[in-house]
Amino acid sequence: MKHYDYIFTGAGLSALMTVYKMVQSGTFKDKSVLLLDENTKKTNDRTWCFWEKNETVWKKSISKKWDSALFANENFRRDLDLKPYQYNMVKGLDFYTQVFDLLSKQDNITFIQQKILEIEESETIILIQTENESFSCSKLFNSIYNKHKAENQTKYPLLQQHFIGWFIKSEQAIFNPEQATFMDFSVEQKGNTRFMYVLPASKTEALLEYTLFSHNHLKAEEYENEIQKYIEKLGISNYEIVEKEQGSIPMTCYPFWKANTKNVLNIGTSGGWTKASTGYTFKNSDKKSSELVAFLQRETDFTKLHKRTKFWFYDLLLLDILDRKNELGSPIFSSMFKKGNPSLIFKFLDEETSLKEDIQVILKCPKSLFIKALFHVAFKTMK
Repeated sequence: MKHYDYIFTGAGLSALMTVYKMVQSGTFKDKSVLLLDENTKKTNDRTWCFWEKNETVWKKSISKKWDSALFANENFRRDLDLKPYQYNMVKGLDFYTQVFDLLSKQDNITFIQQKILEIEESETIILIQTENESFSCSKLFNSIYNKHKAENQTKYPLLQQHFIGWFIKSEQAIFNPEQATFMDFSVEQKGNTRFMYVLPASKTEALLEYTLFSHNHLKAEEYENEIQKYIEKLGISNYEIVEKEQGSIPMTCYPFWKANTKNVLNIGTSGGWTKASTGYTFKNSDKKSSELVAFLQRETDFTKLHKRTKFWFYDLLLLDILDRKNELGSPIFSSMFKKGNPSLIFKFLDEETSLKEDIQVILKCPKSLFIKALFHVAFKTMK
């Protein structure tokens, strides 16, 4: 059985960002690192987006940028000037290529494609059993999501951001390649929070995703029928579907960090790294991975890493509302974006605002809904 200093069970976004930054730091050259995942990470299996105003370490992976975004519902449309931010799109394969180009040059880092069957922790060592062999380590980073933890409790609401997307090529030059559609709530809501998300690569090419913030998944044909309707509404009659993607991201404030031990740290979705109120993963994981690498250089006890912030509570209030009244997503987001300062909203969603700035954003939202949620959340958490 081979022993490693660090093992990552699951080589998803959070794990790859962390290992990449460990290499960049130059302080882990004497540590042996193993990445375990059953996926080869050689396919374009997903698309991530994030907004940023500074140059990012992931600039090689960015395939498209936008300075403008559209927000719309059935009653209004607003062009959002994002400056000083840019909205960036990262294709999964480009991200994997950037990371593994660096990791492949490191003698101390190993990637093994195997399915993980069991993890067993004792006081001094952690054992990992795959379908083919066993490994041991001193420190484990786990990103294998255990949905039962969040599902088998009622204290914290749990929704899903679920979607199907088509990357299409149209014969007609319909799209504005200089503007992304951030949220278009003009689609029929059907008692949920539903919107279209459009990322145009050119006048004839775009990724269109039909997205819900709700409890239950739909049948595949329901998502795809809505995408077809939206394409027709745009005035596109002839097009080719180049690629398809689908996903489901848990939206919850469940305290995953409570399962962390001195030597085992849950990261990514499994560690609550996803932004609970929006489902955005890339930017949050980017921040959290940087914090983790800095932490590893000064601390060894993983239970000391997590700190709960005011933004966790803000997210909890929104999720509480959507959990009980799922149809209210459109009016809440619309009230925020109709007259709000776009750059301040994105700063707020990035969890970088002051209390004064928080209030400026929150006051744009329906006040009575959040006051009721405040009392409801307080009552539930005191139980």
